[in-house]
This record gives sequence, structure tokens and C-alpha cells, in this order.
Amino acid sequence: MALADSTRGLPNGGGGGGGGGGSGSSSSSAEPGLFPDIVELNVGGQVYVTRRCTVVSVPDSLLWRMFTQQQPQELARDSKGRFFLDRDGFLFRYILDYLRDLQLVLPDYFPERSRLQREAEYFELPELVRRLGAPQQPCPGPPHPRRGVPKEGSLGDELLQLGYAEPEQQEGASAGAPSPTLELASRSPSGGAAGPLLTPSQSLDGSRRSGYITIGYRGSYTIGRDAQADAKFRRVARITVCGKTSLAKEVFGDTLNESRDPDRPPERYTSRYYLKFNFLEQAFDKLSESGFHMVACSSTGTCAFASSTDQSEDKIWTSYTEYVFCRE
Repeated sequence: MALADSTRGLPNGGGGGGGGGGSGSSSSSAEPGLFPDIVELNVGGQVYVTRRCTVVSVPDSLLWRMFTQQQPQELARDSKGRFFLDRDGFLFRYILDYLRDLQLVLPDYFPERSRLQREAEYFELPELVRRLGAPQQPCPGPPHPRRGVPKEGSLGDELLQLGYAEPEQQEGASAGAPSPTLELASRSPSGGAAGPLLTPSQSLDGSRRSGYITIGYRGSYTIGRDAQADAKFRRVARITVCGKTSLAKEVFGDTLNESRDPDRPPERYTSRYYLKFNFLEQAFDKLSESGFHMVACSSTGTCAFASSTDQSEDKIWTSYTEYVFCRE
């Protein structure tokens, strides 16, 4: 997206030579009637339909200038005539929600706060930038004691109720002494001793949390009709991950792609994650290093015939295979 206005950064061309202040800006302002009351926006491939009064609700913002200071023909459009913005289409829904009532409401365990702040800076929404940069207030909940603040999306409420927390170095402990994996809270809400505070991968007895993770992939094979030619295996397009969100993040870390289910709370289950790599052995290694072992495997497939260049017919097998891993 081109930024033509030298002072404020109007995208896609900035209204001729009237970019300065004073009377020049008022003469180049677009009349409200030139824009439809209902506008369609294509933001990074995501389509949004909203009212024009919503996108201009914050004066002097980027969207306000686009839809008040520019003519409709000056703005970039996609092939279907929608106004186009080359920004993060997923995060723009939070920008649009803010423009509707000037309130910031984010889902629990929201992992994209810093990226959303960057989008707010681009759209020149200073109040939203300030709110996103402010320290987060603790979410209201049951008064269970806990010292550590869990990493974004790493623990669910049910784990906090059991007393899970991040390990921390005790005051006065020597630098060479290992950090304790189990801590006792100083007091419970009722005044008595509380249960142990555990790391995310531990259960109440100090061992790793148990659970199941299922990984699956779809593959296809081409076999000659006479069954004498070597089978041609097509690469695995995607390895899917099903299971509890917190367990999947613990095992696969940064190699887990959460784009299809970004707001899933840690205590919930998902079947929409997939891995950023295509090697099953790499997934097996990560599961094994985290204490998982395979307990089941299943596969289904279909067969079809396809004509090849030598006028013979090849069999194309398409299969979907799942591996179930368990940590007890």
C-alpha cells in the first residue's frame, strides 16, 4: 500500500496537492455523500462490512482521513470494488470493535497484544495504543493463591485452581542452588496452608501432567495398474494436532501454528492446530522428548484411477492417518 501524504501518511494517494493545512485541506476534503453509508473493506484478504460513521468515529485517525479527506476513486480497491488495506486482516476485527464504541474488549489469554498495538499505531489510534500498552489488570476469578503469572495461553483456569504457577527463585537462595519445583503458598484464602504450586508440566504429585495428543496427516500415493511400478509418494501437506491447547503448546512450542484457532483458551480442546514442519519423525521426536508414547494408530483411504501420459491407468490412493500419543 503506497503512502503518499508526506505529513500524515494517507494510503493509496493523498488527495492531490492539498496535503497542507489551512484552507487547502478544507477545499480538498471529500464530501460525505461521495462515500456510501455502508462500506466494504478488504483488509489483508478478510472482508469487513460496516458503516462509514464507524470507520470515521475517531477524528484524525488514518481511517478518518481516508474516508473524509480523500475521494473514493483515490483509495485502492480489490477486484470486487472493496476498499483495500494491506494490513493484518485477523487483528483488524479488534480495531473495528474499538471504533464502534471506543471500548477495548479482548478475549482471555489473548497472545497477540503487542501485534495489535502495532496495528493501532498504524491506524493512528493513540487512546487504543495507550490502553494496549498499559499493565494488564488481573482477571477476576476465584481467590486461589498463586505467586506466578502464567505465560500467555499456557495454563487454564482449572490448573490455576489446582495451584499451578511458574517456578521462581526464592529470595536469599544461593545462585547455584536449583529452583524448587514445588512451592508452598504462605497462606490460603481461609488462612490455612495452601497446596503446592506447580510448574505447567507437573501434576499434584510432582510428575508431568498426563494427557493425550493426536497428530494426523493426509498423504497420497500413485501406483501403476500392473502393480509393478514403484509407488510414488507425495509429500505430507500438513500435520494436524488435536488435543488440549496447553499440552499442544507445551510439546510443540513455536513450531505450532495456531492461526486457524488463535483464541482457544488453554483448558479447552482443539482440532484445528497444525505444525509448521512436514516431517512426522520430527513430531515424534518432540512428543518422545516430552514423555509421550504412541498408544494407537488408525488409517483410512480411498482409491481412484487416473489416466497417465502412456495411456495406462494409475491407482491414486489417498489416505488419512492418525497417531494417538499418551503421557501418563
